[in-house]
Amino acid sequence: MNKKICVVVGVGPGIGLAVAQRFGREGFTLALVARRTEALEQYVVDLETSGLTAHAFPADAAHFETLVQAFEQIKAQVGPPTVLVYNAAFIKPETPSSLPVEDLTMAFRVSVAGALVCAQQVIPEMKAEQCGTILFTGGGLALSPHPQYSSLAASKAALRNLTYSLGADLDAEGIQVATVTIAGFVKPGTHFAPDLIAEKYWELHSQPPGQREREIVYR
Repeated sequence: MNKKICVVVGVGPGIGLAVAQRFGREGFTLALVARRTEALEQYVVDLETSGLTAHAFPADAAHFETLVQAFEQIKAQVGPPTVLVYNAAFIKPETPSSLPVEDLTMAFRVSVAGALVCAQQVIPEMKAEQCGTILFTGGGLALSPHPQYSSLAASKAALRNLTYSLGADLDAEGIQVATVTIAGFVKPGTHFAPDLIAEKYWELHSQPPGQREREIVYR
């Protein structure tokens, strides 16, 4: 993999875009994946105005076939990803006593199953090269659940579990899997500013073999 390609799934104006900018500054070609085509195209314009190289690939994390199609397009048009960042989540305030099972299912579908689908699209090429990085956006609710965000908390806990099991599965293949567990509300101009958190994604990616942490809890 001579060409450095970073795919960010679930790009928005916060963490997703900040992570794309961080990897873009390191010379990565960026492949942005999200539902809204207009927003994606604007992110590409903004990144390219900053001198970075970016491409847009619309897909919905709740509809796996669109994710598979997006990765097929990325590989054909840009190349095999060397870094995958999965940042998609289903966020809807609900207490567990009144949580519709359909919403819990959707939270797991977007936050966990979508993450696995995307990881499975990049693993074969990473195995062939014996290198690659898969990073998931975690949440502090996985460690300390809050009843007002019961579906998000449960899905982030499951994503954290997936990170550890997938990482153990792929370690011998030279592929690192890790998560940034964000224990706070993301807000520009604070300790939880997107650009500060994005540094942790780069920190995980930059870890040398044999010294890799599976998780950074950002408090």
